[in-house]
Amino acid sequence: MAQSASVNGIVTDNGQPLPFVNIMIKNTQLGTSSDENGNFTLTNIPTGEHLLFASALGYVSFSKSLTISKGQSLTIHIEMVPSAQSLNETVVTGTLKPVSRLESPVPVEVYSPTFLKKNPTASIFDALQNVNGVRPQINCNVCNTGDIHINGLEGPYTLVLIDGMPIVSGLGTVYGLTGIPNSLIEQVEIVKGPASSLYGSEAVGGLINIITKNTLSAPEFFADGFVTGWGEYNLDVGSKFNLGKKADVLFGINYFNYNQPIDNNGDNFTDLTLQDRISIFQKWDFERKDSRIFSFAGRFFYEDRWGGEMQWTPDYRGGDEIYGESIYTRRWEVLGKYQLPLEEKLLLSFSYNDHNQNSVYGDTQYLANQRIGFAQLTWDTSVGKHDLLFGSAVRYNYYNDNTPATPSADNIWIPSMFAQDEIAIAPDHSFLAGMRYDYDKRHGNIFTPRAAYKWKVSTNDILRLNVGTGFRVVSLFTEDHAALTGAREVVISEELKPERSVNINLNYLKKIYSDNGTFIGLDASAFYTHFSNIILPDYDTDPNLIIYDNLDGKSVSQGVSANVDVAFAGGLKFLVGATWQDVSNTENGIRQQQILTESITATWNLSYTFRQLHLMVDYTGNLYGPMRLPLLGDLDPRREYSPTWSIQNIQFTYKGLPNFEAYAGIKNLLDWTPNRGNPFIIARANDPFDKNVTFDANGNAVATQDNPYALTFDTGYVYGPNQGIRGFLGLRYTVF
Repeated sequence: MAQSASVNGIVTDNGQPLPFVNIMIKNTQLGTSSDENGNFTLTNIPTGEHLLFASALGYVSFSKSLTISKGQSLTIHIEMVPSAQSLNETVVTGTLKPVSRLESPVPVEVYSPTFLKKNPTASIFDALQNVNGVRPQINCNVCNTGDIHINGLEGPYTLVLIDGMPIVSGLGTVYGLTGIPNSLIEQVEIVKGPASSLYGSEAVGGLINIITKNTLSAPEFFADGFVTGWGEYNLDVGSKFNLGKKADVLFGINYFNYNQPIDNNGDNFTDLTLQDRISIFQKWDFERKDSRIFSFAGRFFYEDRWGGEMQWTPDYRGGDEIYGESIYTRRWEVLGKYQLPLEEKLLLSFSYNDHNQNSVYGDTQYLANQRIGFAQLTWDTSVGKHDLLFGSAVRYNYYNDNTPATPSADNIWIPSMFAQDEIAIAPDHSFLAGMRYDYDKRHGNIFTPRAAYKWKVSTNDILRLNVGTGFRVVSLFTEDHAALTGAREVVISEELKPERSVNINLNYLKKIYSDNGTFIGLDASAFYTHFSNIILPDYDTDPNLIIYDNLDGKSVSQGVSANVDVAFAGGLKFLVGATWQDVSNTENGIRQQQILTESITATWNLSYTFRQLHLMVDYTGNLYGPMRLPLLGDLDPRREYSPTWSIQNIQFTYKGLPNFEAYAGIKNLLDWTPNRGNPFIIARANDPFDKNVTFDANGNAVATQDNPYALTFDTGYVYGPNQGIRGFLGLRYTVF
């Protein structure tokens, strides 16, 4: 024994001690785990060549070759690297109850803060650009507002939740996704396919649940700031502290500023909207008897953004001399969860938000107010092989604006009830059935059933089949931002019916662990969604109108998607995803590709850690295939279909200093912008008020010497960001 050797050391994550990491010597019975300070010791190691392994939930496995001599005492430092998309996290979005991602009957994709840091962004809206099958869509070349597409479906079909509460919807889908500090996000869960049986209206195509940190996992203090070569400044600052013995408070501030007009494409319009915004977030967690849940959070958001002609100033706001789009947004949100003091597990969830917007688009003013209240009570229980969930919810929606689309205020209460039963029909087989009932006085009774089957083929292979339905009540604002610009008049040709969808999704999940420490994860899906009563804006009948009506036919979204996640023991890791999709509308026997919807998309994230140098390199990117673009007429010289285009980024992160991370890199390495191959992007940028456009008796623009293409001013021809190549430099400071 005196001649045997020992190994000791410390396990860290980003320089911070990491407890409860499993450590073992391969092909021996020797093993241990790190203590609460990250320290470990292995004794009585025989001499010779050995392979040391370290593993922990949510981290890439670590391995190191050791040569052990007699009596040697070896000290090593193990730096664990968080996995970008682990397969074992606890998820809540698919079934409204905590469950391991591997055990969930509903496929849920999970992305951690580590993933978000690989391409630093000022908002969660931009951060989602590297998620396969998810695309942030910019809807306006001037004000740069946008929404989130899932599997090619428009933003109104994506429900965005914060901590499970539907407070980002309607008017908020355009502006509510900015200002959420990325440093306060615990994880992002994504479900692709209808989820209305649990979440109601708007969860027609999929949902995104942004889960904020709790006070146990949050750092004591953090600060993260970066600046780009375009003059963008972003700062996240936060901390947690105790208030008495039974309350913990998490506090965060996000500030973003961009105030440098740039016009690289030469159309005398800003390429990027100028923005000045601040977001303040606070979350309270209270200690209660028997570890019952009680949390309360709030956020205040204010933003001043404008885009337009380069010479625009606030003095021109609302006038017809110099064109500008100026938007003042003020928004506040509260949300919370309270577990009732009963033996049964009953959870009350609630949220409320107030969104006020004052905008001008040229000389057209847009004033809007939206208030959304939500309350939900769920009962989670089990009886034999039945894992049951019952719930009742009520949603209050108030919306009013000064546009013709809203002649009177929308003031609606929507009560709901739902039930879900997951049945363990065999040791490796389970079946989930669910039903939701909603009542909307405008549309009457709405039923949305769903079913899911999970087969655990082996420990590392899972097959899931999901069939679900979705619905969305009419909300014209979310259809298209162009309805508000004043460039087109809104026409509603009939009484609109709620949109309905039916989806089937087949998902296969596999994980492979090799003897040398390499991990491979495969997540593949085939999906088909059929829409009825879909509301489509008609741009083609009259270039001066947007005509809304229910599609007299069908709309279909179908395709296949796959993600491959590989982590090598030596420090190389990559996550690569690709989606092929066919999204089309068929009416009167004519089938047409949905506008602004790509056919193929791919994303990648390659990372390598130089452990000796404390340096990590991240190469991220995305690729989008052709999409049909909104032309203004037969004479419009711009491309009808976009080319295949790609945004690629590289980042270097240094972690050699305790508590600090320094990072720098380049965004949009290829310097791609959508004006390539197009004579212009904004139609009639030289005449934004159409003062020199000649119209016929029907209100259609006619070709003249000054206007040979018979165009009117329009900003809706947009399929990618106008922002070109730029460098960035940032610094993070974290104290746990």
